[in-house]
Amino acid sequence: MPRVVTSFGNDTVKLIRSLRDKKARRESGLFLAEGLRILTEARDSGKLPELIAYGPSGGAHPLAAELIEATEAAGGEAIETTPDILAKMSGKDNPGLVLGAYRQPPTDLTRIVRETSPLWIVAQALRDPGNIGTILRTGDATGAGGLILIDDCADPYSVEAVRASMGAVFTQTIATARWEEFLPWLRAGPGQLVGTSLRTETDYLEARFEAPCFLLIGNESQGLPAQYEAACDLLVKMPMMGRADSLNAAVAAAVMAFQVRASWRG
Repeated sequence: MPRVVTSFGNDTVKLIRSLRDKKARRESGLFLAEGLRILTEARDSGKLPELIAYGPSGGAHPLAAELIEATEAAGGEAIETTPDILAKMSGKDNPGLVLGAYRQPPTDLTRIVRETSPLWIVAQALRDPGNIGTILRTGDATGAGGLILIDDCADPYSVEAVRASMGAVFTQTIATARWEEFLPWLRAGPGQLVGTSLRTETDYLEARFEAPCFLLIGNESQGLPAQYEAACDLLVKMPMMGRADSLNAAVAAAVMAFQVRASWRG
């Protein structure tokens, strides 16, 4: 049975609100997802929150009611609260109908089973959580197995990344590693490492991609370090027709992922 919370000082309210902070996410092992669509995507992917919070309008929505019931049936906690407290937990003036606190899965490389997909996306030193969320969404759209974050990247379980993923944070396997760990792991099995670079003459439309393909996207402002490019099996470039010399990292990942897929249609 959902319990009603009407105090800003309630411990559960404080917990959910704290999940906007990386340190709190790390200490609790939880992350925050917001909105009926994202929580429904999570449920359809077999993931239910450990804690679900909603306001009066959320409780009256049939789909939200299903999520609340499923959460409680799985042993999770449901709380009904006021719109003001829901906004406080969300950090937005107009929060979604429901908020969910989910358990973060492990992010070690052993989670990546390369045989499960011909395409994987690898991102190096991405600083923008919105880019990470958008790349997760692209991975879902292109049937990629997941996203491997290399070196010091933004948190894929931040509120901004989860929101930008539109639920793909629940469908994509996420791993994190240092480059020194990733490269030996990759070379221990099959996999073509493909990097995007301005320092090559190979057009991305003419390249031959092999499965499993690990598509390596560099930092938003600096691109890939030279030693990372040197380790790639293939470097490709996307010719720029205007004054811009490169694309946004998330856009580049999308263009490349769809082209890799298109090249395999034969």
